[in-house]
Amino acid sequence: MDQAPEVAVIGAGIVGLSTAYALAERGVTARVYERGLPGHGQSGGQSRIFRHAHDDPRMVELTRQGRAVWDEWSDRLGAELISGDGVVALGSPVPRRLRILQEADGIPVRSVDSAELHARMPLLADYRGPAMLDEGGGAIRTRVAVERLADALGDSVVTDEVISLHPTDRGTVEVLSAVGREEYATAVVCAGLGTARLARSVGLSLPVQPAAHVRLTFQVEGEPPERVACLQDSSGEFGEVGVYAVPYPGNSRYAVGLSQTVEVREDGSFADPAALAELSDRAHAYVTRALPGLDPEPVEYLHCWVTSLPWSEDGMAVWEAGRIFFAAGHNLFKQAPRLGRALAAAAVGEELEEDLRPAAALGQPR
Repeated sequence: MDQAPEVAVIGAGIVGLSTAYALAERGVTARVYERGLPGHGQSGGQSRIFRHAHDDPRMVELTRQGRAVWDEWSDRLGAELISGDGVVALGSPVPRRLRILQEADGIPVRSVDSAELHARMPLLADYRGPAMLDEGGGAIRTRVAVERLADALGDSVVTDEVISLHPTDRGTVEVLSAVGREEYATAVVCAGLGTARLARSVGLSLPVQPAAHVRLTFQVEGEPPERVACLQDSSGEFGEVGVYAVPYPGNSRYAVGLSQTVEVREDGSFADPAALAELSDRAHAYVTRALPGLDPEPVEYLHCWVTSLPWSEDGMAVWEAGRIFFAAGHNLFKQAPRLGRALAAAAVGEELEEDLRPAAALGQPR
């Protein structure tokens, strides 16, 4: 690089890459530290859901703003980053969430009958309960997003593990990595499971709850449908409450997971080693009941760590210690470009947005 980077970004998942890209938009140089391949930790997998539906209207508004950033970056990076096929949601939460979305500004959402539901989600078994369509939602092309952002950042992304970091008496931040010792104007930590550990080194105790998650991928039977929406199923109609499913690019495969996770100890070990396999079996059984358009034998498994905050499964927050910012939460992929811009603004000296401070409990149902 022609000049020493001003900001250290710890973690090259989607939030770290988005933060560094947002800094570049401002003409600020960053170095992104990643101990492995970009986007292969909590950002792993081929697809995620972009949805506007949340129980906190503040989160709905943040997501609405975030969709505009995704579209802007899609145009700039020359790739579809979110599909245009929408998200269908099923079950008793639909009326409440539909009302919240309809009260927001500019989100195209409506209830749908069984005929339109089948047209939007042809893989689904017969269902006649409450359903809605979030037309502005869709499948995030996760690998494309990670690869395009990483390519745009070039040699700003380095393979190196950060061991520790701390504020200095010079008003800077010193970063100690596996192979280096560098000083920056500020640092942003978005290291997934490692964020809480690094925060403890500067005296912060983040209320992050680590867990493990499993997502199975299935082959679509026959010719892939031209259009297939993402799915959120809270109905219990097919034996599970809290299921999400999302198509791969080309719609030939569909990934299915339960929102339930398996708790782990602080050291990452499992109190019940069989629990993750049991979740996998339940997801498999759900597919046989709910999604007859899929071959019921999984073709891929994704096992990954997740981190959540105690006030909501969609909660997120940013903590500060000197000139270091620590971002944590769950389901952050859809929020990443918007969150990245907020973190970039804070890193260059602007006030951190109030809704992102821990006291705001962003994502808490209201």
